[in-house]
Amino acid sequence: MSPFEILMLICFGAAWPFSICKSYRSRSNKGKSFFFLIVVFAGYLFGTIHKLFYNCDLVIYLYIFNAMMVFVDIVLYFRNEYNYRLYKDIFTS
Repeated sequence: MSPFEILMLICFGAAWPFSICKSYRSRSNKGKSFFFLIVVFAGYLFGTIHKLFYNCDLVIYLYIFNAMMVFVDIVLYFRNEYNYRLYKDIFTS
């Protein structure tokens, strides 16, 4: 267990609640990249798998927690995209 790994995950994880809150409140995907969200989610997933198979310690919970926050942001991305497509005629008319 590396203190630098822990600090990295805490720092990255600190940003996700703000991103989730912004996605939820704005109901918009402006400034969001679906590809970026998928890449970050995959990174946390692979980090979790590495911890499971090669170096299982308590840091795995930070990987899982961060991955769950990114997953919530991905779900909000789809919700916002659905709402945009549903109501774009109303907003552009």
